[in-house]
Amino acid sequence: MVSESEDSETMKEEKTPKIPVWDLPDVPKGRLPPHLELQRTRVLCTFDAPTHTENFQYSGAYASMGVDNSLRLEEFRNNFRVEVISLTEDDMEFDMIGIDAAIANAFRRILIAELPTMAIEKVLIANNTSIVQDEVLAHRLGLVPLKVDPRLFNYKSENDEPNEKNTIVFKLHARCERGSSRLKVKSNELKWLPNGSEFILSTEKAALDSSSKTKTYTSFNCSQDSLPEFANNPIAPKHDDIILAKLGPGQEIELEAHAVKGMGKTHAKWSPVATAWYRMLPEIVLLQEIEDEKAEELVKKCPVKVFDIEDIGKGQKRATVARPRSCTLCRECIRGDDWDKLVALRRVKDHFIFTIESAGALPPEVLFTEAVKILEDKCFPLFCVWAAAFLALLLNWSSGIARVFEGLHLVYRLEAYILRCGCGADDGF
Repeated sequence: MVSESEDSETMKEEKTPKIPVWDLPDVPKGRLPPHLELQRTRVLCTFDAPTHTENFQYSGAYASMGVDNSLRLEEFRNNFRVEVISLTEDDMEFDMIGIDAAIANAFRRILIAELPTMAIEKVLIANNTSIVQDEVLAHRLGLVPLKVDPRLFNYKSENDEPNEKNTIVFKLHARCERGSSRLKVKSNELKWLPNGSEFILSTEKAALDSSSKTKTYTSFNCSQDSLPEFANNPIAPKHDDIILAKLGPGQEIELEAHAVKGMGKTHAKWSPVATAWYRMLPEIVLLQEIEDEKAEELVKKCPVKVFDIEDIGKGQKRATVARPRSCTLCRECIRGDDWDKLVALRRVKDHFIFTIESAGALPPEVLFTEAVKILEDKCFPLFCVWAAAFLALLLNWSSGIARVFEGLHLVYRLEAYILRCGCGADDGF
């Protein structure tokens, strides 16, 4: 038998020897350790929930390690880039690399709510004997996308007269004859009226005189098709096969629709995109070599075929990551049997896959460039504040604070004046 003294001596020998603090290796200055760099740049996706989702914006977050975490303009210029992956008439997919999620979300919100388009706002119904109520029919007409460049038109305020620069007029007249089958009224029945409204004002009907010019609901000074912008490009709905109503025998619809310029934050019918969204770039890492039966099992686990089989010779197979962009983060590949020790799912924090689906008014690449211009305009007042503060400190440090507030006051007055004048109408938007 082992005595108590011998047992205690054995335990002392098995203890890890203590290392003095001054003998520990130094933390490398100017760069983060690999595990901290991974937490800073990647979102780790486990089968429970994603981790390390926060962004470290504080410049001194890693000051103790000699790492400056502040954002520098020169560094942003070198790292930021946009790579177009696919582009069609209505869809665009591109990568935004080296950017923060807040800026990517700003582009998304601008695309949805702040890029203007033309949409039907006022509907004058002369006759509607269909089963579709007037207000429902007007709502359906408002959601029909129009193929016209909104930059060629001005905003119409409540006090403005409808004219050729702020209003587009369509007419619709459909009738289902008695004894015929039901008739589908589609968007191709909307006919553009380049000369403006043809409906006579109700106040003018009582005092109608053949010698005087009849007054309609618009005041066009010239025909819109005489303008060079529309001479060879007539205005029409983007799609001709949108069903507006169905007419039974003897039913009829006759109306005029007036389209004006607006933004999606006022109503969704003015949103230029069907959708605009982004997601972080998936990153799938195989922590160990997965071969033979395990490799085939991994390929079968993924429903979107991210993994593939590679023949490495001598009858052996190995799993590879073939299509990482297709990953939907379903986490099937890391569920059960310690698969999370073989496969790591990550998301790159500063790499976004952006998708724009245009409603048809403008091509998706034009929508993105216009969103960049709007974001630039939003940053201009902030730049004025910085410039005013910097100049005040240069001119006189003692009265610098007072000059900063004077600069702020001037910027706010300028911004209010721009808003009163119509949200940058001089730029077309």
